[in-house]
Amino acid sequence: MTKNTLTTTAMRLAALSLGLALGGAAQAQDADFDIDALIDAARAEPPITVYAVTGKIVRTAEAFSELYGVEAEGKKVNEADQIDLMIREFQAGNIVGDLGVAADVGSIMAQLIPEGIAASWVPADLAPGIAEGQQDPLVVVSDPHVWAYSTEVYDTCPVSNIWELTEPEWNRKVAMLDPLVKPNYADWFNQLETHHDDAMAAAYEAYFGEAIDTSEESATRQWVRMYAENAPLLGDSTSVAEAVGAVGQDDPFFGIMSTAKFRSNSDGETALGICGGMEPFTGWLYPGLAMMSTKTESPNAAKLFVHYLLTEEGIAPMSVDGKVSSNTAVPANPEEVSGVADFMDELMVYDTATAAEDFDARQDWQDFWRIHYSR
Repeated sequence: MTKNTLTTTAMRLAALSLGLALGGAAQAQDADFDIDALIDAARAEPPITVYAVTGKIVRTAEAFSELYGVEAEGKKVNEADQIDLMIREFQAGNIVGDLGVAADVGSIMAQLIPEGIAASWVPADLAPGIAEGQQDPLVVVSDPHVWAYSTEVYDTCPVSNIWELTEPEWNRKVAMLDPLVKPNYADWFNQLETHHDDAMAAAYEAYFGEAIDTSEESATRQWVRMYAENAPLLGDSTSVAEAVGAVGQDDPFFGIMSTAKFRSNSDGETALGICGGMEPFTGWLYPGLAMMSTKTESPNAAKLFVHYLLTEEGIAPMSVDGKVSSNTAVPANPEEVSGVADFMDELMVYDTATAAEDFDARQDWQDFWRIHYSR
């Protein structure tokens, strides 16, 4: 069955009650949800293609196809390219990516949803286990980005407060992804200022012993300026992880990275540890949304894939890297290396309600970083 041909059966099943609801961030849950009916409808539809930021989506799609008898192909596509592809495919009326997973949240909230390009859907049978704030639009998984250190060199984390990273001791000794290349880090700055500036101010006072003056500039903006001026090392995810945790170093970097990079601990290449107890946060959670093309010819297959991702089996290839399911019924993966499950209460939760504002402020934060960053 081709992607351009829907059988009469598929159209009839799709029309029953399981089609996409257009024009909103998330569809109301199907009133008479039936997983068996969804599977039957999905099997009658054309194959689907799923975009995701991780290459593990290939194996996930293969397992999904084997389990349900619904053909799916996974393709690794980075955050920005997912947005670009979904917009272009929508405009051309030629949908290749039926479902996008973990794309650029700011762009989704500011572009894809308002323009009716994509929508999300919440499985009614799993909704009770998903926090209300993660349902509209649906977050399927969150990617923890944590402050990390070398456990080979240090017995305990050498940093306890984010403001320490503005001191001469850590000049050119902190590694992170480049906010000009990875805009989710610019969005992180905006989230801190929008929702947690008081916590940033409290951390300043705890470290320096005096209240911060925010009459002209927020606490977050002052930290970003001072931190940028302290010349952190900017790189890709692999180079950051190696700078912090590669074994055999005498004077390693400190840094912030996705817990996915901790997997190299398993083969002895790195000795990375999470900096627990850091003020005001040990790290932050970047949400991965599941967005279906509003022009997909296989809405039920896309929905079934979303349902699968919200199960322990479906998310396992990602949860082994520390990614956290939004379904609280899904336990931490026992093979996950970083141990991030023990630090969840210390991580800043990204608020998707203000993601469009993050998108609007992104260029300002990137310009601010560019102005103050010392090379």
